[in-house]
Amino acid sequence: MTEPNHPLRAGQYIRQPAGYRAFVPAPLPPDPPIKLQGELQALLSQADRALGRLDGSIQTLPHPDLFVAMYVRKEAVLSSQIEGTQSSLQDVLAAEARVFSPDQPGDVNEVFNYVRAMNYGLERLRDLPVSVRLIREIHTELLAGVRGQHLTPGELRTSQNWIGPAGCTLAEATFVPPPPHEVPQALSDLEAFLHADTPLPLLVKIGLAHAQFETIHPFLDGNGRIGRLLITFLLCEKEVLLKPVLYLSYYFKRYRSQYYDHLQAVRDHGAWEQWLAFFLRGVFEVSQQATYTARRILMLREQHRQIITAQLGRAAGNGHRVLEYLYQHPIVSVTEVQELIGTTYPAANHLVMRLVEQGILHEFTGQKRNRRFIYRDYTNLFHDEPQEARNENGS
Repeated sequence: MTEPNHPLRAGQYIRQPAGYRAFVPAPLPPDPPIKLQGELQALLSQADRALGRLDGSIQTLPHPDLFVAMYVRKEAVLSSQIEGTQSSLQDVLAAEARVFSPDQPGDVNEVFNYVRAMNYGLERLRDLPVSVRLIREIHTELLAGVRGQHLTPGELRTSQNWIGPAGCTLAEATFVPPPPHEVPQALSDLEAFLHADTPLPLLVKIGLAHAQFETIHPFLDGNGRIGRLLITFLLCEKEVLLKPVLYLSYYFKRYRSQYYDHLQAVRDHGAWEQWLAFFLRGVFEVSQQATYTARRILMLREQHRQIITAQLGRAAGNGHRVLEYLYQHPIVSVTEVQELIGTTYPAANHLVMRLVEQGILHEFTGQKRNRRFIYRDYTNLFHDEPQEARNENGS
């Protein structure tokens, strides 16, 4: 039996016929077993409690599905940014609302694909467990029609890939995943681990699975995004979260170098406990932030409902309908509002102008025609959270 943090604990580097060394992971769970004690046990308890509070907070939101779309967009933006995309949340919302700008990044469709892959996977979980089959289907959705579409979407790689600085060769790589003939078995072992009846706590199991997937790197492109989607799917499949509101990519992006260093330390030194501590801190921190955001949504909604009731008179009913619509579509045109409330264009325009006067909507194109209005107070909640979110509950 190997000792904790022994190099062979996570797998081993094996020289290939072409002369390079590739890493072949050992099946999960690690041997010797994870030592859940001391700081790691405390972090697990902390993360479990924070995740429970987050799930409860989302359930207290009226019509939670209205708000989940923004959490999903945020995760999509951040996960895609880790892989080099430039699109911001504002870019994504503007593109959805068909606000075209010469400054709009060309990679916004990659973020759209992430959102579509997330929603597709969650829908498929009703009929299909998290599995190699599901992962391949999601990969197809992720790469359809965007950068990487020529790299066999949905198909396991049949050639060697490697990780390192842009433009580096195989010989210069920071990490070389398993050779292609090892990939099917490694994924099969991972799937068996996911569905095995083990005493490991779920968050520990998910942390191990994410790291293992990134080590296997089974596709020619999109492995990081699929690996992060896997976290969400496992949390929702096990109903730890009823809605996909844990944007863990915020934490991975913020501590990007540590994220990659911990994954590499698992491969090189079998440092599973150190990786899990990092992962659980992320679950705790982001759960707190997302819970704080949910509370601020409730406060904002109540504040603006009161303003509409007090200031819009007979138009208050339609004002409330528009407000609810804005939580799912934070950028609107007068024509959209007209279709929503079923009135004339002048009446819809008058209502929008009154919402502008009350500071609820803001016109942001500066144009006389094709104007678009943003619910900025709401979208601002999904930018980087203020310090208060990280300081609550003694963090």
